Order: sequence, then structure tokens, then C-alpha cells
Amino acid sequence: MSRIVIIGGGQAGVQLADSLRSEGYQGAIDLFADEPHLPYQRPPLSKDFMSEEDGASPLPLRAGTFFGDRAVDFHQGVEVTSVDPVGQTVVASDGSTLSYTKLVFATGARNREISVPGSELVGIRYLRTLDDAKALQAELGSAKHVVVIGAGFIGLEFAAAARKRGLDVTVLEFGPRPMGRVLSQFMSGYFADVHTDSGINLKLGEGIASLTGVEGKVSGAVSTSGTEYPADLVVVGIGVLPNSELAVQACLEVDNGIVVDACLQTSDPHIFALGDCSSYPNVHTGARIRLESVQNATDQARILAKTLTGKPTPYEALPWFWSQQGAVKLQIAGIIHCDDESIVRGEPASGKFSVYCFRDGRLTGVESVNSPSEHMAARKVLEQRLPLTPELVMDADFDPKSFSRQSAFLNPNDKEGLERPATV
Repeated sequence: MSRIVIIGGGQAGVQLADSLRSEGYQGAIDLFADEPHLPYQRPPLSKDFMSEEDGASPLPLRAGTFFGDRAVDFHQGVEVTSVDPVGQTVVASDGSTLSYTKLVFATGARNREISVPGSELVGIRYLRTLDDAKALQAELGSAKHVVVIGAGFIGLEFAAAARKRGLDVTVLEFGPRPMGRVLSQFMSGYFADVHTDSGINLKLGEGIASLTGVEGKVSGAVSTSGTEYPADLVVVGIGVLPNSELAVQACLEVDNGIVVDACLQTSDPHIFALGDCSSYPNVHTGARIRLESVQNATDQARILAKTLTGKPTPYEALPWFWSQQGAVKLQIAGIIHCDDESIVRGEPASGKFSVYCFRDGRLTGVESVNSPSEHMAARKVLEQRLPLTPELVMDADFDPKSFSRQSAFLNPNDKEGLERPATV
């Protein structure tokens, strides 16, 4: 009997189990999840969960009857400790050994930790798991001064939620602008103003040098400028690392994630990887990338289910992302570089606008603030590689929704520059 073993009970792993059954797979499915909880959605943990004083219940990924209904053997709170690719077996933390026909790594990522004097003090928190969120939620009730280390999505989402609850919030960011890895310079500047106007003390160009404490509890954060900021709670959000240790032990190719091909197959033909832990060739950028997003995890799972059921399908979905920071919803379509040419459509002062980003005259991505319809139109334009130019965007009569519908009327020979770049 064929058996697919999935390591990881997050968005990618659960979606894959679901999609395998939808694609008609009749063999055994075993899903290992090292957390003691039923699978849940992670994005709300840094938003709604933190903004409510009593906390909110985590949103489940599937109903409680899902695993039984889909005939999935769910190994809750059980970790896979080793993989034998020659014998095609895995060993679990409960002592069991299981054979597989195909193995899938959906192991996700973990928080990157700080290592500065004082990092062992009580009151220094990270935010990724439900247990992290519950511990942080409990401390928010008594905290007065919060320092957030890192102005990425998670750090700023949490900072906005803490500020909404009336706390004194300081954000330390070593880089020159917030969310600098993923946003245009214009959009970074806009969010810097939004958070500063809300009362958050946003300190750019200041990293963390050390943490001070009283009787083992954190009391302050000293930045690289030498300034000490009061803190009875510190939240660290400086990025994540892919969980690829098992893959290394199994002698798979690893380079900032588990290396896979367009069909998400690793260097072992019986082993696959997807989601935050995988590095794959992206047809939209022409480069190998590793993405940390729900969209990427779920879309890859649906595509991989086709491949594992005898219908090899390359993964070509357009990357898109979103972040809710206070009253501002940011949606991004495509992959943007900070040096892309940026064109602003709409009035930023109104709190509703978009930024179109181009490289060498080619649209690379669109950032939208509180503009869901424009975000959806931008995704269609990028997915279909429609010939949108900077000149068209700057035209006062340009309508993104109308433009996104034009592909049905275009002759394929008219789509200049729409060929896919070579993958790496």
C-alpha cells in the first residue's frame, strides 16, 4: 500500500493532506505535527489575538472532524526525529518507525533569536506559535512599556496592536526604513509616518545592543546608539530560519531552505518540500526564492497534490502577501525590490492608494493600501503578464480593473515582453 508521510502540521501540511484526497489519492496519509494543538491559523496571532484584552480563540485550519473524515492519520504532538532516505522510513519521537512511498517536508520556519547581553531575562518574547501568543497575551495585561525589536510585518503588526491597547511602544529597527526587504521606499516611508502618528516611537537605524533587568526581569533595552528605552516587555521580530535540519541529516540539498525543482521535488526523487522551508525556482522573478506566506504554502500544497497523484505540475503561482497594521491593510502582488521605479496612484493622505513598481520598464509588483479591488486587478495583470507600462499607469484615465480584463482581447503576439524568464 502506498503511503505519503507529511512532516509538519501547519498551513502547507494540512492543505496537502486535504488536496491529496481531493485529487483522488487512495493510499495512506500520515501527518506529523510537533505542536500539541490542533492545526490553527498563524496570521491572526499578531493581530486580532493581541488587540483583544482577553485574547481571541485561535482560528482552526479545519474542523475537528477533518482528519477522520479525510482518513488522515494525525500524529498530534509527535515530532519526526530522523529520516532514512535509503530505507524510506521515518522515526518519530514516540518511538515509532514508519515506512513511506513519498515523504513531504512541510516543516516551516522558526524565529531567529537575538544573542545580546541580557537576552536570557524574563519578559523577552517571540511570536510565532499559539503558545508564544498565549504567553505574550498574558503579559500584555500588566505591561506598560513595550520594546519591539525589528520593524518587519510581525513586529509592526504587534506594535500596532499593543499601541491600540494604550501601551507605550518603541520599535527598534537596525535598517534605515521599516519593512525594507519587501516594500518600495515610498511605501516604507508611508508606514513609518502611520506608526509614528499613532504614537509609536519608531527608531530607525538603531539595533539592539543589550537588555537590562532588575531581579531577573527585563527593565530596559539599550540600542546601538547607546540610548536605553524602558521596557517591561520585549518582543523580538527579526525574521525566521527555515526548519531544514532533518533535510540536512537526510543528505538533501539545502541552501536557505530545502532546495526543490519546479514540481517541488528535492534532490531525492521520493522526497518533496513546500512552504516556508523550501527554496524553489520562481517563474515571475527568474530566480530561486523562499517565501514565507500563507498563499505560497496553500498554493504549493494544491499543486504538489497533483504531482503526487500522477499529474506532474510545475508551481507557477504569483506571490502575494498582506499585512494588517492597525487600521491600515497592506496588500502586495508580486516581488518588489527597493530600487524599483515607483509610481503612486491615488492620494496617500486619504489612506487609500497603490504603488506600482517597475524594473527596466516591466511591472514587478503592486502595493495597495486599503484598496482590495486594485490589489485583485494587479494580481491579474501580473499573472497574465499584461504589457502595462509606467506611461499607462501615469495616465489620469488609467483604470486597473478595466486593464486587467483586456487579456481576452489581446492577440498573443501583442503581449510584448510577457515571456517567462528562465528559472535558476
